Amino acid sequence: MKESIPLESWEGPLRTTMGGCFPGERAVFRGHDLHADLRDADWMDLYLFGICGRRHTPAQLRVLHAIWVNTSYPDPRLWNNRVAALAGSARSTGILGISAALATSEAAIYGRQIDIAIADFLTRAMAAVRGGRPLAEVVADELRNNRSIGGYGRPVAKSAADERNAVVLALAKREGLADGEHVKLAFAIEEILLTGRWRMRMNYAALAAALALDIGLTSREYYLYLLPAFLAGMPPCYIEACDRPEQATFPLRCAALIYQGPPRRSWAEDSR
Repeated sequence: MKESIPLESWEGPLRTTMGGCFPGERAVFRGHDLHADLRDADWMDLYLFGICGRRHTPAQLRVLHAIWVNTSYPDPRLWNNRVAALAGSARSTGILGISAALATSEAAIYGRQIDIAIADFLTRAMAAVRGGRPLAEVVADELRNNRSIGGYGRPVAKSAADERNAVVLALAKREGLADGEHVKLAFAIEEILLTGRWRMRMNYAALAAALALDIGLTSREYYLYLLPAFLAGMPPCYIEACDRPEQATFPLRCAALIYQGPPRRSWAEDSR
């Protein structure tokens, strides 16, 4: 009976297999001494080990590192970077501003929600194809149910190839990691979408997800791995806004707005 009540069955000392801190003695990270066994680890290696519980080869780490590097755009017009820039303009602290910018990176249209959606779709599509279903049928069903497929199409540049894909794919080829099943599947889906009425090219989200899945990350592991992917572009936006006068980032006077709607009302009218 007690086991069916989580608060009672989990009462007492915290049970964890992830690690622990023993001040003045040692720190344990997934069963390894952080300052002895892992002290020379690359940060990406350690970060992924924390997520996955397994180590990755140098070639895999270089590809996963490149996925981060090649999407680090220090452009304050981008939705999440704008938050960092406005935080600097308002003289917020760097941690608050950049944490807020990272939080908005969860966006459903451009951010982490798309990443986990395409990883999930590629996983489901792979299982369906292995089970004997034609890929074109799988793609058509997905479009029928969701009207779009994350990782394909790019509203800001509908007809152009994603500028990041060729760079990361070239590096993956050098590392011998560009010919996995999920990468081939991602390109096969693009071919279907380009020859059909949808005319959607593969964007960075689909290629990055396919590479990560072929390396062995699950959808959840991929999502957590990507959490800091936009981070490198954020501090420059925050710093530049701090170097300008306060509130001088994206100022816009009301007269510049074109408004069509109910006319302006006075407080007196609203109170009657």
